[in-house]
Parts: sequence; structure tokens; C-alpha cells
Amino acid sequence: MSEMAINQVLAQIRAMSSQVRLDAPRPAGLGAPLQSGATAASGTGEFAAILKRGIDAVNQSEQRASALADAFSRGTPGVSLPQVVLQVEKASVSFDALTQVRNRLITAYQDIMNMQM
Repeated sequence: MSEMAINQVLAQIRAMSSQVRLDAPRPAGLGAPLQSGATAASGTGEFAAILKRGIDAVNQSEQRASALADAFSRGTPGVSLPQVVLQVEKASVSFDALTQVRNRLITAYQDIMNMQM
């Protein structure tokens, strides 16, 4: 990967990070938003927190789909097949997106590690 492509990827990550920081409510325990003089360690912690929230959201989606499928198979009133199929598809799409993010992070890491110093 060329240096220009790496810079573009880093710019996209920074833009997404700042957008998440501005748009999303902060969970308890994460503290105040990053300031302009923030250290690299707090930036790493922020990225890890964003990644963890994403993984947790995918996990919750998978759990909801499983619970809804179980409720349907037990014959719970009010649970219809279209609801189950929709929730399972949502979980599948979110898991596929998470897999793509993981693949891109691994590729970026490998590219950075293979760069000549």
C-alpha cells in the first residue's frame, strides 16, 4: 500500500472517530471528550472504546435474534416469522460488517508493519 493510500485511510479513521465522538452519547466511565492536546494513549483508549461498543452492539443484535427465534419456536404469542427473519437478517448484516472492519484493520496493520523505515 502506498504512503498516499495509508494517509487516506488514516484520514478516514480520524474523520469517523471525530464524527462518533460528536454524534454518539458517551457511555458512563469514558470521561470527557478528547481535547486537542490529548495524548496518544487516550486516543488509543478512545479507539478501543469505539471498537468495543461496535462489537457489543453486534453481540446484542445476535442475542436478540437468537431469543426471538427461540420464542418463535416455542410458539410464544405475538412473535411472527417475519419478525424473526428480519431480526436474523439484521444480525447477519451487522456481523458481516464487523467482519469486514476486522479484515480491513488486519490489512492496515499488516501494511504498516511491512513498511520500510
